[in-house]
Amino acid sequence: MEHAAQVVDPFIFRLSIFVLAVFVGYFVVWSVTPALHTPLMSVTNAISSVIVVGALLAGGVANVSSGSGWARAFGFVALVFACINIFGGFLVTQRMLAMYKKKAK
Repeated sequence: MEHAAQVVDPFIFRLSIFVLAVFVGYFVVWSVTPALHTPLMSVTNAISSVIVVGALLAGGVANVSSGSGWARAFGFVALVFACINIFGGFLVTQRMLAMYKKKAK
């Protein structure tokens, strides 16, 4: 008796993971209280730094024979967005921390 294994298309599998991550991320971020925004921004900066490493790897696939132009393009776009996110996160964190400093008289 043979068992028929159903094979899921890798694109559909990855797309479903992406859609689930979008929903989970949306509900997690919008349920954070305002007092936790600065620590959350610091964690976001750490995650974005990991994204930068992955984007650099994806952008450099031209050196690999199996790399495609799409991978390089998406790697570059991910790199730009992650750098904007890191820079903006540091600006917001600095502004939030400046609110707690004593004013010079």
